[in-house]
Amino acid sequence: MTPKRDSELLDGGSIYWIIRGRVQVRQKILALDSGVDDQGVPHCVLVLDRTLVPVVPRPHRPFQGWRYLDPKDAPKDLGQDSNGDMPEEMAKALAEMGLI
Repeated sequence: MTPKRDSELLDGGSIYWIIRGRVQVRQKILALDSGVDDQGVPHCVLVLDRTLVPVVPRPHRPFQGWRYLDPKDAPKDLGQDSNGDMPEEMAKALAEMGLI
């Protein structure tokens, strides 16, 4: 499925990866292309930055499809706020307790 708000995604948007039940990293979306799989079915092709940016982990259930986050609701990059370069396990524990 091609996102309906593609201009917003291409203006600094990222895809956030849910790993083991938590949002843990993001990748910047560089472009959206069209493609066709080996069975001729059209698809949206995401062109992503190779850099994985760790974010403050927070629990999230897996889902399919596009979800748009208001920038104020998006997880912060680790090291972006007062958490500094907190060890990942500590950040996870504090996030589970609702402290960050």
